[in-house]
Amino acid sequence: MTHGAKSAQFDAYLFVHFIHQDVGSPDSEQVYFSVSKDGITWQTLNDRKPVLRSTLGDKGVRDPFIIRSPKEGKFYLIGTDLSMHDQKDWDEVQRSGSQHIVVWESSNLVEWSEQRLVNVGLETAGCVWAPEAIYDKENDDFLVFWASREGFGAEKQRIYYAKTTDFKKFTKPEIYIERQNHVIDTTIIEENGVYYRFSKDETVKSITMEVSNSLLGEFQEIETNLNQVVGVEGPACFKLKNEDKWCLLLDHYAVEKKYFPYYTNDLKTGQFAKKEEGLDIPVHSKHGGVMTVTRDEYNALVKKYGL
Repeated sequence: MTHGAKSAQFDAYLFVHFIHQDVGSPDSEQVYFSVSKDGITWQTLNDRKPVLRSTLGDKGVRDPFIIRSPKEGKFYLIGTDLSMHDQKDWDEVQRSGSQHIVVWESSNLVEWSEQRLVNVGLETAGCVWAPEAIYDKENDDFLVFWASREGFGAEKQRIYYAKTTDFKKFTKPEIYIERQNHVIDTTIIEENGVYYRFSKDETVKSITMEVSNSLLGEFQEIETNLNQVVGVEGPACFKLKNEDKWCLLLDHYAVEKKYFPYYTNDLKTGQFAKKEEGLDIPVHSKHGGVMTVTRDEYNALVKKYGL
């Protein structure tokens, strides 16, 4: 996703993520930066330690996501305010988890604002999970979306959305995706004015795919072979530079506990081929987001944090 700038300007990638808890450290639920020049082989910055750490709320960050603003030359990094290292009970955090999202912002990717927590959830939201955002060109603002359970966990997981221009003030949350099954972990990629939406069916633990010409328009389901892959979550999709080819990263959390890349030459077909070797990354990366960066931005990140 180019977020309003020409894709030709970009020739590297930044992957923001946290790492699998079986590493056994509270540092696992913080924000790690990994960079790549080809989207396959990654190097984790800052001596494989977190670049950003949460000191508010649960003092943990899961599911970080980064977006480039086409308006102010800013970057916004958002995430889930949650520490399972401390909580440990998945049922409980769905009933009484944080209603806030974690937010940092930067003008250059190496100097970051103070962390803030922003309340975006419904009054009875049991959790606010895996927030992501996309720039809405039609309305010149950002669509921010996440998973929540109403009634303090009594209802099923749905995807909600709110609009913002500054990641400080948000509109009242509304339902974005509701299905018969639980749904979490939504990500969206735009290609030539068409929006492709990937979500995790939390009941059967696989990925669904939809398409629309408008972010708030009606989405149509795409028949995809991704629904045959079970035990995955945290989808992250990006276009490979200089190729008509897209990479979809899926976290195989159930068994392999690592990301694997899936490729397609045509998003609208919904057909993806898995690369069995997996993602070449030096840490046990978990749910995050990929953003294209310029060579200057890549060099600044390496200079600041080191490979």
